[in-house]
Amino acid sequence: MTAPTLFEPEAPAATRAAGPRPLVIGIDSSLTSLGIASPESADALRWKHEDKGHARIEWLRHEVVDRTKRADLVVIEGPSYGSKMLPGQHETAGLWWILTHELWRKGIPYAVASPHNRTIYATGSAFPAKDEPKAKRARIAKGMVHTFVVEKLGIWCEGGGRYDASDAATLAAMGMDWLGFPLVEVPQQQRRALDGVAWPTQTVAVAR
Repeated sequence: MTAPTLFEPEAPAATRAAGPRPLVIGIDSSLTSLGIASPESADALRWKHEDKGHARIEWLRHEVVDRTKRADLVVIEGPSYGSKMLPGQHETAGLWWILTHELWRKGIPYAVASPHNRTIYATGSAFPAKDEPKAKRARIAKGMVHTFVVEKLGIWCEGGGRYDASDAATLAAMGMDWLGFPLVEVPQQQRRALDGVAWPTQTVAVAR
């Protein structure tokens, strides 16, 4: 059977729906610290055992499937194609495909946002720390996204996986905004990030 086309890069935003708010889940896929968030809370899933092969992937798959089973929409961060090939990247890509395949199999619409989309939505720029020393830019930019989530969205993100959790919370906020239920009003400089997301073309149910 041929898989349906899921994405349309410039799909128009859905009209605001009446009734209860939809449930949007944001996912920052990672083997070591997977960020997952709803509009109200965020978490980082961190494997604490020695076996880093199939057992870890299965645990992450099970956790994500369980936490997304009632989702109306999932927004997952896509790969950073500009990054060099690093150890573990092959396995990381495998996890991403396992998670998105589970969503597809269960009929849960999902969108793919690039790391730049996520950073623009939170800060207004794809490179918000470009004037800082090169070695510190990535960390400072992560901190700026974290500040947006904690101070603007009011979502608690602390501990070792706080940046992964805040990345996921930003993705969830983007999905809510696209569906017409923004968690917070953001300037157009930030909201333009939604234009670059691969949104699902199938109808997203906002009230189940």
